[in-house]
Amino acid sequence: MRTIIFDVDDTLYDQASSFHRTVRKLISDSFTYEQLDAIFRASRKYSERLFDLSEAGKITKEEWQIGRMKLALHDFNITLTDKEAETFHDHYVKEQGVIELFPEVQLLLQELHTAGYRLGILTNGEESHQQMKIDQLNLEKWIKPEHTFISGSYGCAKPVKKIFEIVEEHLQCESNDILYVGDSYEKDVIGAKSAGWQVIWMNHRNKTIPDEVSYFPDEEVHSAKELYQLLKSSLIK
Repeated sequence: MRTIIFDVDDTLYDQASSFHRTVRKLISDSFTYEQLDAIFRASRKYSERLFDLSEAGKITKEEWQIGRMKLALHDFNITLTDKEAETFHDHYVKEQGVIELFPEVQLLLQELHTAGYRLGILTNGEESHQQMKIDQLNLEKWIKPEHTFISGSYGCAKPVKKIFEIVEEHLQCESNDILYVGDSYEKDVIGAKSAGWQVIWMNHRNKTIPDEVSYFPDEEVHSAKELYQLLKSSLIK
């Protein structure tokens, strides 16, 4: 197995940090870390649900972007207008312009690249927005642009099997030759396993496995450090 594909958001970098900064700036700077983390988790839950509706054409991209924050804060008795939620989204995007790789991930990518592994990206989202993050993280140092797959470019998204088959076709490799690393159980673990890929679940948020699932990760790690140590010991000689 010489091909390793990574998710981006909350897998290669800490997505919560830019979110926390935006909440402190626009909502309140009095939240504790635990409160911020709870709001972030709620926003991710609603983001995934609304993203699926957006992909299905049932809501617009803008309704997904502003709706996730309105719903998340509503869970904490905070009401945002559409305009306020739009402003939040705009500031959040700006904050994502200064994201950085987990230090252990940067080291891991360099060592895998040096060892000759073919590295790639498979991420859900709108093309220009996800590409902005990829550029900010300087992923082209290790990953060729033609090995980067953004769902918005293909009209289908994880966990739909087709997007995984597109990656296989472009890379001309078999499903059992691919290892995938991602943080979302529903999108990454279930999607990749259903396509026949090996999967490492990057569970650094310590989430629980959803009830009544048919697919399970081959490995589970709880930090970038654990991910580095696992792949260092098994793949990098």
